[in-house]
Amino acid sequence: MTKVEPALQADARWQLIERITTSPPFQKSARLKDLLCFLAERTLQGQTQDLSEHNIGSAVFGKAPDYSVVEDSSVRVHVRQLRLKLHEYFDGEGRGEPVIVEIPKGGYTTLFRNAEQEPAAEPAPAVSGFKPLHKWLPWALAALFLVTTLVAWFRRPAVSIAPPPPWPLAALFDSSDNPVQVVVADINYGMMRLVDEQTVTLEEYLSASYRSGAGFTNPHPTPRDLRVNKYLSGSLLTSYADLVVVDTLLRLSGNSRDRLVVRSARELRPRDLEQGAFVFVGAPSSNPWVSYFQDKLNFQEREGKVGESPKFFQNMHPKAGEQDTYHGLTFTGSSGEDYATISLLPSADGRGSVLILQGLQQEGTESAGLFLADAANRQKLQEALGVSGSPAQPFYFEALIRTQAVAGAPNATSIVATRVIHP
Repeated sequence: MTKVEPALQADARWQLIERITTSPPFQKSARLKDLLCFLAERTLQGQTQDLSEHNIGSAVFGKAPDYSVVEDSSVRVHVRQLRLKLHEYFDGEGRGEPVIVEIPKGGYTTLFRNAEQEPAAEPAPAVSGFKPLHKWLPWALAALFLVTTLVAWFRRPAVSIAPPPPWPLAALFDSSDNPVQVVVADINYGMMRLVDEQTVTLEEYLSASYRSGAGFTNPHPTPRDLRVNKYLSGSLLTSYADLVVVDTLLRLSGNSRDRLVVRSARELRPRDLEQGAFVFVGAPSSNPWVSYFQDKLNFQEREGKVGESPKFFQNMHPKAGEQDTYHGLTFTGSSGEDYATISLLPSADGRGSVLILQGLQQEGTESAGLFLADAANRQKLQEALGVSGSPAQPFYFEALIRTQAVAGAPNATSIVATRVIHP
């Protein structure tokens, strides 16, 4: 907790904040502690002009000064979690507090209000007049209440309580209270590779010249080439397959879906990998961030001349009965076999997990998401890996799956090979 001025330390409201941040609901989340302290300190000091989403992201989460709150919703996600933690505190350990702390929706100012007192029960008015009415009226009211309760019970709408995320998604949410960032493919990058017929490393992809379009290697571009290059370098596009995967992840996340944050590969920076959990959608040819983890995988994407040679998975250490290479569709939208991998790895800092869903073509990537959406498939994957339930200790793996695609639609997915990853 940052050092505060003596006048603030003497404020009973700040002392309440300190009690809250040292309570059990906040023990495992340093980020939520820092967030609550920042919001409360600025509020108590009358500096509410500092409580914009952008300022909070920079001051509490170390975001770059030029980061976009439209693309990065981590502040909103953490504030939603903070509201839940405050509710948990005042429902438990802080039930007797005379003042309640709230972060009203629609803003980030901290509200301190007196705890609502239970209203004193009013004495029932004396019943006078007709004596028989006095005798049966309470029973009639009780019967009416019973009938009304029963009718309301049987007519009540079904309340659906979202379940927790299943394995292997559970590993992403169990590692910390940070958002789980879903990084979708940069289709612009994939198309620029095809137009330029050149491979691009992650370092080149992150360079300012590549982002501005200056990395185009054609020495004599036509006006048409320049227009296409300008469009590809200045817009953010992803694929239908990535949308299917994101929709699948939202449904599988259950009661943790509010912690999912969707980002484009174009918006990610290396420092972002130092915290939290990630899902990377797409292969290195469409999502260059996957290449950052490629050396940890047994099944690695390969291709010959960009745009002319079909991509394939290289089996770095084949086992008995396995192929050295697995070739998929020549291009997306065709029919035949395609391959994908589902991989769970430790994050860059070792304190979180990374899930990678990559297909040779879009059909493969889509099939990886659909595979995880099916409970029977998840059970088959656990049997192939020799695990059950949700492992108590971190368990990392990769699985190669095959799908039959018909006119761009994947189906009939099966497991080809698996590996247990030992960090």
